[in-house]
Amino acid sequence: MNPASLHRTARIAGAFYLVTVLAAIASDFLLQGAFGEVIGLIAVACYIAVTVLFYAIFRQISRSLAILALAANLVGVIPEALRWAPGGIRVPMVFHGVYCLLIGYLMLKSGFLPRVLGSLMVLAGLIWLLYLDKSLIGAITPWNTVIGLTGEALPCLWFLPFGLRKSSNNQLASAEGVGR
Repeated sequence: MNPASLHRTARIAGAFYLVTVLAAIASDFLLQGAFGEVIGLIAVACYIAVTVLFYAIFRQISRSLAILALAANLVGVIPEALRWAPGGIRVPMVFHGVYCLLIGYLMLKSGFLPRVLGSLMVLAGLIWLLYLDKSLIGAITPWNTVIGLTGEALPCLWFLPFGLRKSSNNQLASAEGVGR
């Protein structure tokens, strides 16, 4: 993928990411009933698009990690769409945590973005992994959600207007063969 295509893909991913975050917030905290469920499904569909677009961007860095991230998030969105939480553990959030850790690492490694954005995504991943412990999540809610959403929202807000760093076009071009 050429640098201009990667940049455009990043901006499109930012748009889908913004819709995902806003729809998820509306579905989880503002809307109830059938309308809330429909908005939740829209969030899931948009997040699938983000996942595929991020794969297209970050496979330039490491194809195997990008595939692993893609798989983790796609496996996680199925129970999310079904609102499945066995034993009170939100399984989708755990898979989402793995995804955010991997994407955050790829963001850090890429040089395509400010390092702080990759660090925030890694932080979000760690926060989402806390869903493995139901009692811990109960003790730290709502702060876990605030920190996790901030960790994801800031990279999303970067992608939408800025895409990938313009100064990294040489890195983008040289990344063509790196992840293979």
